[in-house]
Amino acid sequence: MSHTTHALNELDTAPKIVTAASARRAAKWFNYGTLVAMAIPLPLAIFWTGMSMLIYALNKHHPNPKVGYYTQAAAYRFYGVAGFSVAVAIFFPPKIIYYLVIWAIAAAILVPWTLYDLHRINKDTWEDTIVEPDVPFDDK
Repeated sequence: MSHTTHALNELDTAPKIVTAASARRAAKWFNYGTLVAMAIPLPLAIFWTGMSMLIYALNKHHPNPKVGYYTQAAAYRFYGVAGFSVAVAIFFPPKIIYYLVIWAIAAAILVPWTLYDLHRINKDTWEDTIVEPDVPFDDK
């Protein structure tokens, strides 16, 4: 094994640190997306429904468990309200006013709850997280 490969492997096994500020910021992503989606219903709410799945997948298994907790809580709220809205809206006649009413109801539920969650995230105590990398088997 060459010296550079050995040095590279030693760097790969060094613990990584996820800062408290980075974890707090990651915990807020889903909530910020929900606020933006509720600000302009079409097309942002539709795009956020798809993009939120990526944010959820990235943050649910974050090294800091608080990020996963806050992301999951925000996702339950958003997907619950969105699912209920779709189930109700399927019976609406094709007039925009009905869809704007259901959007206003969804925003009235999600916006205050999301702002409260952002307040909770800011008030929570965040600490740096040390991530120990997986050590592969030695093939000697």
